Amino acid sequence: MLMSPRDGWCVWVTGLPGSGKSVVAKALHEKLRRHDIKAQILSSDALRKAITPEPTYTEEERDMLYSALVLIAKHLTENGINVIIDATGNHRRYRENARRSIPCFLEAYLKCSLEVCIRRESERARTFQAPKAIYRRALKGEAPTVPGVGAPYENPLTPEVALDSEKLSPEECAQEIYKVMEKNF
Repeated sequence: MLMSPRDGWCVWVTGLPGSGKSVVAKALHEKLRRHDIKAQILSSDALRKAITPEPTYTEEERDMLYSALVLIAKHLTENGINVIIDATGNHRRYRENARRSIPCFLEAYLKCSLEVCIRRESERARTFQAPKAIYRRALKGEAPTVPGVGAPYENPLTPEVALDSEKLSPEECAQEIYKVMEKNF
């Protein structure tokens, strides 16, 4: 008799651009791998490059991108694949859509001041597929839709885990997320 696979889980790592989402997602992925737990990272920046190669970052485009991201994560988890979403998801409604759509869901919020995010973004060598110099362009008025500057970033109201990514290393953040996952999943 064929057995259906157990549903997978989904962890959404959210925060302002530059808060450390990509490096924390990768650190969590590596920690899980060391425990023989497979997971797929879904990056909004990678998906955006496939769906909208010349993004405009309008509300409509963001709505489409985050709807697609949640749908992909939902289908993967329904087929037993664990998912780590690496995405700002600047509106709560995007993350709440994932919470409603995916039964085994956890929101991990990386708290980081805008000033530190701006500094990190300007100093980083690797962007993990994110656009470069977004804050510099936003502060000059050339990129008016950057979350935290020209567009809102709505902090989670009840994340399962909130971490200060200014004080904790990516590995420490991943460890704390893992602890919460052990309790919730």
